[in-house]
Amino acid sequence: MQTNRPIRATGSCLCGAVKYQVLGSLRPVVYCHCSQCRKTSGHFVAATAALKENLVLVTDQGLSWYQSSASAKRGFCGVCGSSLFWSPESDNYVAIMAGTLNQPTELEAVKHIFVLHKADYHDLNDGLPQRQQGDRHTIMFDDE
Repeated sequence: MQTNRPIRATGSCLCGAVKYQVLGSLRPVVYCHCSQCRKTSGHFVAATAALKENLVLVTDQGLSWYQSSASAKRGFCGVCGSSLFWSPESDNYVAIMAGTLNQPTELEAVKHIFVLHKADYHDLNDGLPQRQQGDRHTIMFDDE
């Protein structure tokens, strides 16, 4: 485990079989309404992100990965079922489910993506920008 940089955040699954630290910047929270996020979360995903090199797994005995598409995989706890990560194969970041972070996070939500696919029972009225699909500007780090 790296300890030469300050820990920015810590988090875990519900049962503690997966615990992690983030050593660098976290992106603001983005709400994703794509069909995969709806299916894995039961509603929609609120996710931050970190550079892959800045995510340190402290305990990963419960961590399982599911290849959810040709270009990305999802990390979850095989013990309690918590959805933890989304990792694109060809990028240098990993999305972290914001609800798995220990409080306080000092993060804020900045937009909704894939609202074209949102659940029909859900009204979006929080005033945040809405993107019909995703966008490459979803990734925003202070240290990039």
